[in-house]
Amino acid sequence: MMRIFGGDRVKMIMERVGMEEGEPIEHRYTTKAIENAQKKVAEGWKFVRFGLGDAGGNIFEPSRAVRKGIEFFSAVRKAVGDDIEICLDIHTRLDPHDTIYLCRALEEYRPYFLEDPIRSENMNTFHQLRRHVSAPIAAGEHYATKWEFRELIEEELINYARIDLCIVGGITEAKKIANWCETHYINLAPHNPLGPVSASACLHLDLSCTNFGVQELPLMPGTAFKDIFPVQVEWKDGYLLPTERPGLGIEFDEESAKKYPFKEHAPAQFFREDGALTNW
Repeated sequence: MMRIFGGDRVKMIMERVGMEEGEPIEHRYTTKAIENAQKKVAEGWKFVRFGLGDAGGNIFEPSRAVRKGIEFFSAVRKAVGDDIEICLDIHTRLDPHDTIYLCRALEEYRPYFLEDPIRSENMNTFHQLRRHVSAPIAAGEHYATKWEFRELIEEELINYARIDLCIVGGITEAKKIANWCETHYINLAPHNPLGPVSASACLHLDLSCTNFGVQELPLMPGTAFKDIFPVQVEWKDGYLLPTERPGLGIEFDEESAKKYPFKEHAPAQFFREDGALTNW
């Protein structure tokens, strides 16, 4: 597919700038993340991305997270300069009023996009957000079919579609959504917090779409799961490169995979300081 429709490389976004999920946005963590972002830029990465955090652990107070998020974003922008793109994942953690305040405050720092600013279930809040915010918005990683994307696309409520190939059912459904997005000037930023199989499938989709924006990649190819996936997608100077290998272009060692049995993982939870559950 990519040989028929594609270019010769795909821009990549790094998963995070050195902060673990739930780490507090305080001075030492800001310094750590800035140093890591500068290191990644020196390695050739073109984009950096981080999530909206707060006090650390499983505590999340929205108003405090918004204040610290603005400080953190401005510090990262100053550190990496204007030629590096920055993305913020809000993780649907905020209510509309906090989201609008945050997004408008960040506009001067030119975010590439602000991801999942509000929960995906209520389209009315996306309409409200679009009326008040001019910064690019990215969403869609929670949707399992093209029908769930319908209103976001038809009403042009987002600028980047975060299609997850492993959730929407693979390349065919993702390609339908991508082509639909193209008719509304919505670009692609496929969701990929996973491993080499998902990354390679995303690469094939990206190279076949004229409205491709950027590709999420949690780790540099070849730095993880080398025993299970001895052949992975290739990376150079901040770009994923196409391959002439058959299929998705990767190799899977089934025997090596047996060394890593399935482990059940409970979903994360966030709490307010008074103990009440809040959005993760």
